[in-house]
Amino acid sequence: MNTYRREDALNIRKTAAKLAADRSHPRHVENGDEQKFRRADGTPSYLANFTKGLPHDCNTGLVMSSADYEQFVRAIDSGDPRDFIDTPLGPTPENTWKSSKAQTGAKDEEGNEIPVDVRAWESQSAGLTFDLQGPDAQAVTMPPAPALDSAELTAEMAEVYAQALLRDAPFTDIVSGSGSVTVGGSSVSVSDILTELNKLEWFAGSGQLTLSELTPAELRRKRGPLTLQNAFRGVTQGDDIGPYISQFLLAGNTGINSRDEEYIHGVPGQPRTAADGLITYGAINIDQRVRFASPGIDYMTTWKEWFDVQQGADLRELEDYEKEVPRRFITTPRDLATYVHYDALYEAYLNACLLMLAKGIPFDPGIPFTADDITDHQQGFAQFGGPHILSLVTEVATRALKAVRYQKFNVHRRFRPEALAGRLAKVHEPELNIVELTSMVSELQPILNWVDAKNGADTDIGGPNYLLPMAFCEGSPMHPSYGAGHATVAGACVTILKAFFDHARPLTLAGDDTTAFVPNSDGLSLTTVPVTNGRLTVEGELNKLASNISIGRDWAGVHFFSDYLESIRMGEQIAIGILEEQKLTYGENFSMTVPLYDGGTVRI
Repeated sequence: MNTYRREDALNIRKTAAKLAADRSHPRHVENGDEQKFRRADGTPSYLANFTKGLPHDCNTGLVMSSADYEQFVRAIDSGDPRDFIDTPLGPTPENTWKSSKAQTGAKDEEGNEIPVDVRAWESQSAGLTFDLQGPDAQAVTMPPAPALDSAELTAEMAEVYAQALLRDAPFTDIVSGSGSVTVGGSSVSVSDILTELNKLEWFAGSGQLTLSELTPAELRRKRGPLTLQNAFRGVTQGDDIGPYISQFLLAGNTGINSRDEEYIHGVPGQPRTAADGLITYGAINIDQRVRFASPGIDYMTTWKEWFDVQQGADLRELEDYEKEVPRRFITTPRDLATYVHYDALYEAYLNACLLMLAKGIPFDPGIPFTADDITDHQQGFAQFGGPHILSLVTEVATRALKAVRYQKFNVHRRFRPEALAGRLAKVHEPELNIVELTSMVSELQPILNWVDAKNGADTDIGGPNYLLPMAFCEGSPMHPSYGAGHATVAGACVTILKAFFDHARPLTLAGDDTTAFVPNSDGLSLTTVPVTNGRLTVEGELNKLASNISIGRDWAGVHFFSDYLESIRMGEQIAIGILEEQKLTYGENFSMTVPLYDGGTVRI
């Protein structure tokens, strides 16, 4: 390397570092709930915070000792592995597993039933690490999470309960309003559920809330009233156009693997189409169908099982799947929950990238080497080509995860929906008989009655059973709720795709931009339906993809709506920062126009 090149490389790195350092570095502010709620002896109860994995009291479900939680926070702040080793994890010897599932859910090498192991917390120190590209993990932030006494959290919890009730209704029936579920021997329709949700202040429009008292962040998140077309969906451009599920989660393509007709159809000479749901990944295939989790089977609906999970019982991979139909296209919310249970976080966006490259979706007009070869005399590859975008769309995920881990552990420490449901189930306990919880029970009563009927009686609760029916045996991951890892990664990865591809282009994976794929009634094949309320675009279906994956975690019961919305915004900031710094490294004169989730565009 000559001296000039060495100096140029150093200067580029310095310029990128200065660009990152000169960005606004915001303060991190939490909602104040952590120190607000106290026990009779004056110590904090941490009832609105993430305590999963610490020893808990079996009567209330609250953390057994305030000192344990404070040690947990000290370990988070220091990032020293020795401090985490000193933090109590799992049940105490006097307070072991309570449920038969935790007592006998695992098996040894000889097939004998043994108690399950305890789960450790996940990457508490990731937000303390440094990166050499993009915004620092602590240079982006999220506003305070909705507090326990807010109309927003009441609405969010009602929404998560509603999603649990509708988990086995096909998305096509939810959108059309024809869907219903049987609860306690009675039929409850989608319209019945939306009617109850729309009675809540947050969804009822401006007349029910004093909007001037809301913060700017709350005003941005304010929704309602809910309709068949916007309920349980994201709020970005394209979310309400066409079917609920993004085409990028259903469609396939052809390529070299289109020649294996007999493998696909069993009949030689019948070529593969996009409706087969197979994505060409080099010389192999990616199958868009997911494992078919058994309908009607939910978890953590008894107090003992719920309690063991809060103490860190490792019940992963104990869920039930259908044997006769092992896989199908994403047809119901439970199918979507299964997808986001086991996905590789960035896989949906990698698949979308493969689909667009194979379809020949043009790159952003400002990117070089996009004209015919006879004009440009070169093609994009290592820069401004397939390998560039395929690598970058996955690379941003690690930066997104570090930033969101800082928000989760070091700032907000927000509890999960399953924990709030446990508080509501035990609201008759003196430590939980507080106005914030009793008011929530009162406001949610019709929905809670349906939940109680679905769960069935449990004498260990000592009252109605308001536990949240979960799609995952183990409940939530071992980290706090706000922000959401899936959503932050979604926000970042989709921003990269919208930057590279011509986002305003029609999306024609199912034939044209007025036609879309949906699964048939059993989910075993795809059919096409007309898009009657607009046209499909690259931007719209990418935004919908981000919302599907993010809100898929809500359908599973492990996140709130605000976790999704604020996280995709933060992921967007991370991706834009990376693109701004990478632009410094290229000699070509180019630009990218990126549409933002909240509207408008930014030019890089």
